[in-house]
Amino acid sequence: MRTLLITLLALLAVLQARLWFSDGGYREVWRLRGQASTQETENQSLLDRNMALEAEVMDLRDGLAAAEERARTDLGMIRLEETFFQVIPAETTGSER
Repeated sequence: MRTLLITLLALLAVLQARLWFSDGGYREVWRLRGQASTQETENQSLLDRNMALEAEVMDLRDGLAAAEERARTDLGMIRLEETFFQVIPAETTGSER
């Protein structure tokens, strides 16, 4: 009876060691959970970026206001009946300070 108890305790110790310290044990599970959490955060930020880009594409397809705004800011375009004014700041010399 005593040898059976010692054998069962040794088997339990081996199984516990494999559970905690092997490649497929708890340490691996904790590492994979951390990676999954990081990946979910990255996926959410990419999803938000994709939604913003999709909204911008829809604005450019459907409305002229977004295309006009982009033409004004990025390309410096104006309408036919508008007048373009460019303000150049006065140059300061060392004596005017």
